[in-house]
Amino acid sequence: MRHFRARTALLALALLSIPPGAEARQGPEASGATPPPAADSGAWSKTLATVVPSVVSIKIRFVRAFDTEHSVTSQATGFLVDAKEGLILTNRHVVGPGPSVAEAVFADHEEVELTPVYRDPVHDFGVYRFDPKQVRYQQLDALELRPDHATVGREIRVVGNDSGEKLSILAGTIARTDRSAPAYGRGGFNDFNTFYIQAASSTSGGSSGSPVLDVHGHVVALNAGGRMLAASSYYLPLDRVVRALDAIRAGRAISRGTLQLTTVYEPYHEVRRLGTTEATEQAFRKAAPEGHGMLVIRRISPGGPAAEALKVGDVLLSVGGRRAVDFLAVETVLDEAVGQEVEVVVERAGERVRAMLKVDDLHAITPAEYLEVGGGILNALSYQVARQFDLPTRGVYVARPGYMFDSGGVAHRSVLTAIDGKPVTTLDEAAAILASLGDGARVPVRSFLPHDRHRSISGVMTVDRRFFPFRRCKRDDATGRWPCQEITEVPPTPPVEPATVALPKVKPARLQAAADSLVEVRYRVPFRVDGVNGDDFAGTGLILDATRGLVVVDRDTVAVPLGDCTVTFGGSLRVPAEVVFLHPLHDVAVVRYDPKLIGKTPVRPAVLRDRPPEAGEKLRLLALTRSLQVVTQEVEVTKVDAPGITRGSPPRFREGNVLVASVNDSEKNIGGALVDGAGQVAALWFSVLDGRNGRMLALPTYLIKDLLPALRQGKAPTVRTLGADLALTPLASARDQGLSAKWIAEFQKAGLRRLLSVARLARGVPASEVLEEGDLLLRVGGRLAADYRTVEQAERGEELRLTVLREGKELELQAKTVPLSGRGTEKIVLWAGALLQEPHWPLTADWGQPREGVYISWVSAGSPAQRYPLQPTRRIVAVQGESVADLEGFLAAVKDLPERAVVRLDTVDLQGRPDVVTLLLDLANWPTSRLDWKPEGWVRTP
Repeated sequence: MRHFRARTALLALALLSIPPGAEARQGPEASGATPPPAADSGAWSKTLATVVPSVVSIKIRFVRAFDTEHSVTSQATGFLVDAKEGLILTNRHVVGPGPSVAEAVFADHEEVELTPVYRDPVHDFGVYRFDPKQVRYQQLDALELRPDHATVGREIRVVGNDSGEKLSILAGTIARTDRSAPAYGRGGFNDFNTFYIQAASSTSGGSSGSPVLDVHGHVVALNAGGRMLAASSYYLPLDRVVRALDAIRAGRAISRGTLQLTTVYEPYHEVRRLGTTEATEQAFRKAAPEGHGMLVIRRISPGGPAAEALKVGDVLLSVGGRRAVDFLAVETVLDEAVGQEVEVVVERAGERVRAMLKVDDLHAITPAEYLEVGGGILNALSYQVARQFDLPTRGVYVARPGYMFDSGGVAHRSVLTAIDGKPVTTLDEAAAILASLGDGARVPVRSFLPHDRHRSISGVMTVDRRFFPFRRCKRDDATGRWPCQEITEVPPTPPVEPATVALPKVKPARLQAAADSLVEVRYRVPFRVDGVNGDDFAGTGLILDATRGLVVVDRDTVAVPLGDCTVTFGGSLRVPAEVVFLHPLHDVAVVRYDPKLIGKTPVRPAVLRDRPPEAGEKLRLLALTRSLQVVTQEVEVTKVDAPGITRGSPPRFREGNVLVASVNDSEKNIGGALVDGAGQVAALWFSVLDGRNGRMLALPTYLIKDLLPALRQGKAPTVRTLGADLALTPLASARDQGLSAKWIAEFQKAGLRRLLSVARLARGVPASEVLEEGDLLLRVGGRLAADYRTVEQAERGEELRLTVLREGKELELQAKTVPLSGRGTEKIVLWAGALLQEPHWPLTADWGQPREGVYISWVSAGSPAQRYPLQPTRRIVAVQGESVADLEGFLAAVKDLPERAVVRLDTVDLQGRPDVVTLLLDLANWPTSRLDWKPEGWVRTP
């Protein structure tokens, strides 16, 4: 799955961290073998011509994060080992431990679906199956596995696919057959308890899962990893692979036993230091004359079969009556004794110790099911992960925290220990507790990170049962799929108990009324709609109406309508809130809390001054810090200007058509207000978005004050606009463009030195048919176009009169406005792993794209949308050649498409350039669902 070069880069880092000499201690050089004669190039040419058609490129998608793997899309290599059964051998990290979808591409570019048959719990090999009847144009010839041909000095070739684009044939020579397994980093998959084969190679390129061939075309090993800086490659021996394939062909289960021990092969001079007697060494040298050391216990899993009887540093002598001369000897015994007791003999400081130990089933301590809840993935802690951190093989592992667990501070790849105050040790326990919790419930959650297990991490998690499905999925080995059982019953959310808290006192006293209106607003976003650039935001809001619980906040905090909102009072009381208004053009949003939930908390609404701040005016900054402390500071307004017009990519909301004020140095904060000497709020101190970034600036209060009457009536106001970005043009520049002295005098009489010009027009708005970029606005609605507010007041009507100057000529125009919703995006669709919505306003206003078709906001890792790919910011304009105008049209076009149907999608990018994507549906793992805003809130429909 992982491309060879990516894997070798990780390995190079891992090996570079090993102290000098450590490599030699892990496994001695094999010596004494006579290398076979080198083959001539003609022989290799004939061999490769025969072998290459049996090598396939594998396209793999891990559809869910699980155990050691992330959800990801990649490519790798495999090769045919049974033509009749359709068996393909590759690496374990290609098959993966969790749910996946894969296809194989043969040399003649025929593509077949692959079904996972086996992935070894420990060693880096796995097996796929395909239907041989699907390959119609190529003869299928299996490659023969010959582990006995893996000898030192043998010339080899590695045949693989370089990034899935072209065939790569790499030459090398086997240098060692008893190297320790390479380390790929803690937390991910790592092989152990086996020798690896090392080869000197002219390059470290190649692909995971490639066959390592001798000149006869026999497979002598399986490519697994490499060391880039040393130009070395590492191959897995095939002894256990052959055993597994024999069982698969016979229809038998592949038994895999373990004592939950990690052993390393140490040379004799090392084991002598551990107290091994001379008699023991002589016996081992006689029994295995080709060997140069013994197996030493490096790790013992707590709670495992050997935890009480054996110790780290013990030298392994025998298991089940068989001398432990190497890894294979031990593994052969354990694999045939699952569930039975075996005698284990070790030497500890010269003394022999015997113990009867029960052999564990490796498959039983390797997870084969997961819980998907709140966008997160939970599975049982695997032996693969647990042994790396010396943990007991039990507990619930967070393969992906997702939206819900992230809210409680639960980290990726951590282990849960408690939910809602109840201990969690199994997936069953976690499922039962989570099923008992209603949507929106806030419950404590506790976890730890495996590399820091003595530190417990606690948080409070908000339960999600609205935005994401809750289901349990278990692997079906007969089909290779992971069928899921939905958990649909949702218990009621416990009511929030009202509380009363005191509010902080501030000085001077005239600021107290405004301080009593300050609240913290937190907002968490489950899906990245409308180009939002994050998922967890915090800012300061001001209470507008204490009776109705209305709070104004910036749109850098509440950027989109889809999310979970809370309001915090006095840093002491947090209550839920809902979004009631998002200004489509300005950096203000309004949320509402239930006033009953704050009891008699003495909040007061902010008193908004109508007059905006002026340059040189001295005001008091009243704001909240990230720790929710109230800070006050005297500041001076240094500049009043337009924020600039910068379009974002991806398209997202930005401020425009307003004058904002800057102040001199201010304390770091998350927002607040600028208050005048009378205690009135002269400006909203908000994080203002310019299309790319947010920066603290002062916004005029009229942006929300003019809309407050409608909000108090419970309405989300509809905002009308011409769809024009207006820039400030100095009168001197206007004079150069032909503005008459009469008009200049009129503007100067009104105290103005600048006027408004059309900088950009939104695509398709009626005003674009009469206005042109560069027009100077003189009058709007019969009034002098004195400032932005005058224009906005005139835009409230469906049509308005305009007087403009264009290329020295005065023109009288009639322009229509367009309505923009204060609700924002009200429906989204999740399809093939793509997050789809109807095109939002910035796409039209900033990028000149029509609000037609379906906009791609986001693409999930491991999904068909990522694999093929559907790129975010593009619009889908046709399905199977038929145009689609909106989301409903798109859903109608795809609703009857079956599983694994090929869908042709016509798309357009932000520049209007067309492209065609053909996507293979995976409805089993990526079913279609939608979210719609309704009066009762957001509703998910599968």
